[in-house]
Amino acid sequence: MAEIIQKDGNWTFDGEAVRIVPGRDKGVGLLRQTLGEVVVPLRALAGISFEPGRKSGRLRLRLRDGADPLLQATGGRLPESSDPYVLTVEVHRSGVAEYFVDEVRNALLLEQVDPGPVDAYLLAGPAVPITVGAGDGTVSFDGDRVSLEWNWKTEQAKSSFGPRDLRVGALASVEWFPATGLENGWLRFGLTGAPSAPPAKYDPYAIELFGFKKDPLMALVAAAVLVRMPHPAAPRDAVPTGAAPKELSASGPTGSGAGPAPAEDHDVLLRRLRELAELHQAGVLTAEEFAATKQAVLRRF
Repeated sequence: MAEIIQKDGNWTFDGEAVRIVPGRDKGVGLLRQTLGEVVVPLRALAGISFEPGRKSGRLRLRLRDGADPLLQATGGRLPESSDPYVLTVEVHRSGVAEYFVDEVRNALLLEQVDPGPVDAYLLAGPAVPITVGAGDGTVSFDGDRVSLEWNWKTEQAKSSFGPRDLRVGALASVEWFPATGLENGWLRFGLTGAPSAPPAKYDPYAIELFGFKKDPLMALVAAAVLVRMPHPAAPRDAVPTGAAPKELSASGPTGSGAGPAPAEDHDVLLRRLRELAELHQAGVLTAEEFAATKQAVLRRF
C-alpha cells in the first residue's frame, strides 16, 4: 500500500482505489472539509502526476471525463483550495509523492484502465441530506427533492414566489457557476420544458451567489443532484446512478416518442406559466421573451 500524509490531507492507495482524507490545515478549503473522505476507484482514473516546486509540490489526480459528478458540476471552475484531487506536498516529502505516482501508474497499466470518457458516474457524489445557505437563499436536498428558500438579500420579484420544492425527475439540468470579478455566480435548476430563464437574481429556481466563503458548497448540492439524474453521455433510457428504476418511471422526464408527461410534470409546467406571467408583469421579462418562453412551455403539454 502507498501512503502520503501531509497537513493538506492524507492519500492512500491499496491497488484498487485512492482514498482521500482532507487535512485540517487552514489552506484546506471549506468544500473539501465538508465533502470529507473521497474514495476514487482505479477504473475512474485517467492519470496522476506530481509537480515539484521550490517551496512545495502538487500531487494531482486526473479523473476520466464524466466519472465524478462534482467535476461534472463544476466544469474545471473550482479553486485549487477546494479541489479534492490536488494535494500540497512539502519539499522533503517529494520522494514519497513520486513513489505514490509510480504505484498508481503501474496499477493503471496492469489493469489496462481506459483513460477515456465514461457514460456513467463512477463516484457516489456528496452524501445526502445536504443543506447549504449562501448568496440570496438556502438549498436543501434529501436525495429526492430539492427545496429552495429565500433570505433578506433576495429580490422581491423572486421571493414573492415563495419557497420552491422540486422533484429530481422534473429537472432537466443543474448549473453551478462561481462569482468572478464583478459578476455574481449561481446555482440554477433547469426545469423540463423551460429552455429560457431570467437572470439568477430574478429566477425562482436559482440561488444567486455573491462570491463569499460558502459559495463553493453549492457545488456539492449540484453534484448530489446530478448523480441522481441521467448521465449526459448515457443512453437515453439509462438509469441514473443514484436512482431506482421505479423513481424514473414515476417522475422522470419523458423522451420523444414516449407517452404523456406524468401529472406532476404538468403541475410543474402550470406553475412555471404562472411564474413567467408574474415576471412579465414585474418587468423582468420583455413581451417578446415572455411570448417565446410561454410557447416553449405550452409545447410540453
